[in-house]
Amino acid sequence: MMNRKLVVTALALILIAFIVTMQREQAPTETQVAEDSALQDELTMERPIEALNSIWIEELTWIEIRDAMAAGTKTVIIPTGGIEQNGPYVAMGKHNYVLQGACEGIARELGNALCAPIVKLVPEGGIDEPTGHMRYPGTISLREETFHAVLDDVASSLQAHGFENIVFIGDSGGNQDGMAVVADRLNERWGKSIAHYIPEFYDNISIVENDCSKGNNLTI
Repeated sequence: MMNRKLVVTALALILIAFIVTMQREQAPTETQVAEDSALQDELTMERPIEALNSIWIEELTWIEIRDAMAAGTKTVIIPTGGIEQNGPYVAMGKHNYVLQGACEGIARELGNALCAPIVKLVPEGGIDEPTGHMRYPGTISLREETFHAVLDDVASSLQAHGFENIVFIGDSGGNQDGMAVVADRLNERWGKSIAHYIPEFYDNISIVENDCSKGNNLTI
């Protein structure tokens, strides 16, 4: 009989604790309400300074980005470059420098786009047993799965903020497959075509074929 009373008492205490916990979770405290109100006030505050004339997210304030999106800027470009050997005369960061000008030019031509920070580190070859560009000093390579994860996280962050078109462009051959895979994966997860991979941005083969048709001898 005593054991039964103990069991009933224990169950009652557990139930009371559960009810109290649920009430605490469902009813926000005064502090939580105040914090939520303060956050909403901050998120809707007016821009205190003149907006910077830039299309690079990293150069803008969050308020400038918010206002640009409210005005119709719903496209963001994610450029991928690389740190790899480029012969005896060209800097390792060539692809990243190209993208600084190319992405800005594209975004300004579109008129409703911003550029995410350039993803400067990409797959360049095997690391433990160097292959590809990794055979040359100074090259920095990411594993393919790391590259995919970085692109996924960057794109997902921007999609969470309300960007409706997320565009991948890459200025290196080794980046292309990864961007295509991630774009397809994101669209499948989101259930709509928001992520766009643009292979034409780095279509070297077509460039060479077009140049050769004109009697030139350009090589990749």
